[in-house]
Amino acid sequence: MNITFLGTSSGVPSLTRNVSSLALKLSQSSEVWLFDCGEGTQHQIMKSNIKSSQIKKIFITHMHGDHIYGLPGLLATLGLSGNSEGIQIYGPSGLRSFINSALKSSFCKLSFPLNFVEVENFASENKILFENNKIKVNCACLKHKIPAYGYRVSEKDKPGIFDIKKAKSLKIAPGPIYSELQQGKKVVLADGRTFDGKEFCGPPRKGESFVYCTDTVFSESAVSLSKNADLLVHESTFSEEDESMAYEKLHSTTIMAAKTALLSNTKKLIITHLSPRYTNKNAITPSDLLKEAQKVFPNTELAKDFLTAEIK
Repeated sequence: MNITFLGTSSGVPSLTRNVSSLALKLSQSSEVWLFDCGEGTQHQIMKSNIKSSQIKKIFITHMHGDHIYGLPGLLATLGLSGNSEGIQIYGPSGLRSFINSALKSSFCKLSFPLNFVEVENFASENKILFENNKIKVNCACLKHKIPAYGYRVSEKDKPGIFDIKKAKSLKIAPGPIYSELQQGKKVVLADGRTFDGKEFCGPPRKGESFVYCTDTVFSESAVSLSKNADLLVHESTFSEEDESMAYEKLHSTTIMAAKTALLSNTKKLIITHLSPRYTNKNAITPSDLLKEAQKVFPNTELAKDFLTAEIK
């Protein structure tokens, strides 16, 4: 799996950063899942390597405009293109009425179905939000001025590496039989020979995990959600120097984001959702924010628009 940042600014766009949105490309399918959809997201998609026709799920963290104002426009464009077969939208309970109202008021009729999933109960009861045979999604309540939710996407363990040389040495013909053996199944060949797939595979490979937390001040639930994750993307709106403002507005500082990564034993942290007050022309720059976080959690990177990062 990999992620592409489509917007990394907090509150309002800047000349170099759009407001919040992130695309996740799944490794085991051609699907793209979108996390938040601030104003201008569809323009950002057009400038990136993301194909909007591959978007199948959209996860919204909360109802502030810099995270949702781009959603009606994106859905309308997907409707005009005729490429979408349907989209599942996960988010707070008010999201359905916001989207339906915007589409109705603008006389927009979509050519595909929308399936809304309200996440409140899943978060409060620690229930799995989505699951199939390859992946599962969990969510958790964050601490912001309005209800906000973090999301975790976890791949299930994958089969071990298949020993093709061994299979060929035993004169097992390539084809669907290899897939069955890789899945650990017992197979019977046409010549009557029987093989156990477990004899041809290495140990299972651990699936990758990705966590997205914004907007929030430091939260124990974010730590729990991020336990042992491969990659944590966490908001870092304020510098350490502006900690009092962070508590006032219920956003995170660089130190709070790094502390979340440290306590959760995350492998890698990328900080995003930076306040526009921090530019290369100001006293505190984005590079300074990165250095602050790295003091607490060295394996930290700084997000920028169109940055693509592998989960592992």
